[in-house]
Amino acid sequence: MSNFLRGLARNPTRQPQPARRSPTTPSAGQFPDIPGQNQYHGVSPSSPGKPLYLCQPFVKAALVKGSFKTIVMQPKYSERLEWIAVNIFDFFNNLNLFYGVLTECCTTATCPTMSVGPMLDYTWVDHNKRQIRLPAPTYIDYVMTWVQNLLDDEGTFPTKAGREFAPSFPTTARHVFKQLLRVFAHIYHAHYPALLHLHSEGHFNSLFAHFLAFGFEYQQLDIRDFKGVGVAALLDKWREMGVLDGLNVPPSGGSM
Repeated sequence: MSNFLRGLARNPTRQPQPARRSPTTPSAGQFPDIPGQNQYHGVSPSSPGKPLYLCQPFVKAALVKGSFKTIVMQPKYSERLEWIAVNIFDFFNNLNLFYGVLTECCTTATCPTMSVGPMLDYTWVDHNKRQIRLPAPTYIDYVMTWVQNLLDDEGTFPTKAGREFAPSFPTTARHVFKQLLRVFAHIYHAHYPALLHLHSEGHFNSLFAHFLAFGFEYQQLDIRDFKGVGVAALLDKWREMGVLDGLNVPPSGGSM
């Protein structure tokens, strides 16, 4: 194991913590790719018209002006799985900070479902493989608890010399990216005005663009995960603008 992951062990945010567990925190194997996880319904959008995140000047707001191709490039002498693990750690922590600022406006009253588009809610799959419709803050808490427990698990994210990644790590990593995508998508869909109020749209856009660039470049994201999701249109818009030039990012096929 190189210094990349051993560095996480020295990070103050990686101190041992009591295990957190939601009543339905699943293992990676309990995220089946079944249609029931994507619940389409006929509810009209509460705010008709183009979402703010697709409007000028917000769609081009960014901190990163250079090439994401360079940013996501795997460093020399690092291993692929290490590079994926380090980036999961960073994406999770940055997204968690953003969501922490938005918790006052993401409540069971304002977000009774895990909505990520005008006609798409996600349901949670519990240990009995039952699909449960949850308020967005509950769903997101379950996701963040699950990912944090994975990061704290030495068997999943090894930080000690001589420890190797489990054979199941690539599958686990892809499930983490899928769930973090849903959190990003909910924030864009339901709470982008709050980001504008905080003047944080450039920070959040750059974080999400980095997440997309890395996820597609290292095959952690699947374009099928964007079906019906509002940010699919943002992905396509950024491709048109050249934000994701030089990367293996396909069109979503479902721009708004």
